[in-house]
Amino acid sequence: MSISATSSSTHQRLRDIKDHLFRHVVGIGGISVIIAILLIFFYLFYVVAPMFESAEAQAGGSYALPGEGQTLHLAMEEQAEIGVRFTTVGKAVFFSADSGQVIKSIDLPLAADQVRSFHAVSPALPVVGYGLSDGRLLVARHRYRISFPNDQRLITPMIDFPLGDQALLIDDAGQALERVAFQLGEEMHSVAAVTADGRLLLTRFIKEGSALDDEEEDVELVRESVELPPAGFEIDFLLMDSDQRLLYAANRSGQLLQYDISEGKLPTILQRNELLKGDREVVDITFLTGSISLLVTDSGGTVAQWFPVRDESNKFILTRIRQFDNAGSSPQAIAIEHNRKGFAIVDSQGALNIFHTTAGQNVLATRVTEVALTGLVFAPRANALLMEDETGQLHFWLVENEYPEISWDSLWGKVWYESYPEPDYIWQSSSASNDFEPKFSLVPISFGTIKAAFYAMLIAVPLSIMGAIFTAYFMAPRMRGLVKPSIEIMEALPPVILGFLAGLWLAPAIEPHLPGIFSLLIIMPLAVLLIAWLWTRLPSSVRHRVPDGWEALLLVPVILLVGWSAVAMSPLLEQWLFKGDMRAWLTNDLGIGFDQRNAMVVGLAMGFAVIPTIFSIAEDAIFSVPKQLSHGSLALGATPWQTMWRVVLLTASPGIFSAIMIGFGRAVGETMIVLMATGNTPIMDFSIFEGLRTLSANIAVEMPEAEVNSTHYRVLFLAALVLFLFTFFFNTIAELVRQRLRRKYSSL
Repeated sequence: MSISATSSSTHQRLRDIKDHLFRHVVGIGGISVIIAILLIFFYLFYVVAPMFESAEAQAGGSYALPGEGQTLHLAMEEQAEIGVRFTTVGKAVFFSADSGQVIKSIDLPLAADQVRSFHAVSPALPVVGYGLSDGRLLVARHRYRISFPNDQRLITPMIDFPLGDQALLIDDAGQALERVAFQLGEEMHSVAAVTADGRLLLTRFIKEGSALDDEEEDVELVRESVELPPAGFEIDFLLMDSDQRLLYAANRSGQLLQYDISEGKLPTILQRNELLKGDREVVDITFLTGSISLLVTDSGGTVAQWFPVRDESNKFILTRIRQFDNAGSSPQAIAIEHNRKGFAIVDSQGALNIFHTTAGQNVLATRVTEVALTGLVFAPRANALLMEDETGQLHFWLVENEYPEISWDSLWGKVWYESYPEPDYIWQSSSASNDFEPKFSLVPISFGTIKAAFYAMLIAVPLSIMGAIFTAYFMAPRMRGLVKPSIEIMEALPPVILGFLAGLWLAPAIEPHLPGIFSLLIIMPLAVLLIAWLWTRLPSSVRHRVPDGWEALLLVPVILLVGWSAVAMSPLLEQWLFKGDMRAWLTNDLGIGFDQRNAMVVGLAMGFAVIPTIFSIAEDAIFSVPKQLSHGSLALGATPWQTMWRVVLLTASPGIFSAIMIGFGRAVGETMIVLMATGNTPIMDFSIFEGLRTLSANIAVEMPEAEVNSTHYRVLFLAALVLFLFTFFFNTIAELVRQRLRRKYSSL
């Protein structure tokens, strides 16, 4: 007895040690999971947070204007180390941007008293032009050569003349050019000018030469000139778009004319617009990057964005889209960012404001000096500004403004993008052109995520839950031992295989058999009900030959036969009901678009992937209901269906609900199936025949191409954070509901 007691005590101590050890192991594992989830959240937040930081600017230097004459134009090279002033005395003065020390001063081939007008092509192109008093135009370009003597970077500024160092004749009458606007192209250069006697001229210089001639000097310029229809007012502003198709002429009162100057057409007036109302005056008109939008600055402190919008008759009408207010101060000058849809204005109070049109917000407001600022320019990378004040001082400021296009409205609101007929939710993150306006709305891809999950659950939930009920409660144990593992093993199929089959086999197979597929929704339930009713009409001797719980096996050939029949009858149904083409009927008669890879394909493929998850958990929950509950219900006279509905399902409801929510989480986070089975079109359409793009698929597609730490890169991380919070929210709600159901029905 003593030996036995000692052995038992030792065994109990070992059990206690094991219990204690594994209790801590399980606890550490649970805490580790929570820590891992928190680390994922904080890392996503760490990458996303910089997008929502405010822009900053700080002074980098202030000095007197370098060189002689008044400033006609300011510019900086890409590194923001060297600035240049084009002056009224015909000089290009290069200087250190932070100190103002003159590096080089170049005399242009013109006399100071000849200068009557000046034009800079665009912020992104270092090309300027002087309109002269004898009707000629001198075009110059500032360039910067970078070398590394003695392993030290050296930036050497220079001036060249892309159209020759001799001024080009614009007006045969030799009248002074009071206003000029021009654009340089690969095949043609266009110049618009207002002469001293009020004529508006359009002169084109067309390149002629051998296609094999690469040297500019080997190409001959053929001059063509035409007088445009008069504006009817004194022209104060003249602008030409980069495609040399549109010319805008306006005055300070806000009257604007739009000319069509397309090559091969006689210039005509397209439309007239009134830019202002009331007694305000136009301070400046300039193109936003890309030369689609006009920014109109008025004396009341407002900057309005206008761009052409296609109307119902398919004509482009210049439309006021949005406006930006400068706190009532009168703007003095405006500068455009080179590669983004941002701009800055300075005013008579010495204040600087930076805006972004797509985000629709003021990203920076600060005071530079106590006197009026009269001019400014962005560095090519928008990381610095040069500003001139009325006392002849230049102010060099450094700017940190990495993500101006991000705001709540640009991410979640409707935005009126350039060339779009109306505000809309658009995801279109990249383009081959720097003039492109990024469209980072998360709404269409969030909508696509919900849409894909909805159609997947629409297919998966009824099949998996009903299958789990029958398998756990009505099916024979031996048959259940075959069916349950067979369905669970479906979960081992890789999603990439399912997506591959859905995209390359299922989608093309569904398209020609649409009537048959939809007829299954009616025929299959009716066929099953009919077979069940016929089964009840058979003699008992026949029905009892099939053991209880094996009846479902009889439905297998019925389902296969009905499915084959529906597909086989599809061409006849299509010819009878839809004139031989259901897809054309949907498009032409109902106005419903049809994509081969659509939400229906995604629903079928992803539903197939989600069914094993929901089925397995729900079946275990139903099968685990204590047998005494169902036996007691049956003993009290309830039928098996009444017992299932009123006792078993209620008891198993927490597990069933958990199964549905876990399946929903799987559907929301699925990547490869939606990536391969849809057209990946980020559109807002709940139609089952249209494609979609989900958050997870969007991340998988675009993350490899996103530049690290760019806006695109961080927005993709924001999409991942949204997906994380989305699943976390629904899983939390699901757990709360599950616990409530568990408490409510635990007393059964």
